[in-house]
Amino acid sequence: MLGVDIIAIARITRINERFGNEFLKKFLNQDEIKLAKNDASLAGFWAAKEAAAKALGCGICAKCGFLDIIISKNKKGAPKLKFSAKVRKKFAIKKADLSISHDGGFAIAAVILQKQYR
Repeated sequence: MLGVDIIAIARITRINERFGNEFLKKFLNQDEIKLAKNDASLAGFWAAKEAAAKALGCGICAKCGFLDIIISKNKKGAPKLKFSAKVRKKFAIKKADLSISHDGGFAIAAVILQKQYR
């Protein structure tokens, strides 16, 4: 399953300037907030979570919220994607791959999910 999302970094900048930490806590956990170095990183994380929800086929909703999608980094600094136990079980997720990029004022993310077949 594939999901892709793109967002203007300036949009995240505006929202972050207006609402600050309250905005961040709506879509990132504390570890993710620490990982985000700037507004481009924040926009990339937003796009990654939207892309992950699209790959699930439901979007951000009651079945899968922003905080059910967890972004971290591996030893080389590449983004990694995990899901809450609830989402992993509900959608039978076996493996998740994530790519995030920033350029020209935009952040884009692509997610590929593999399902477990029962």
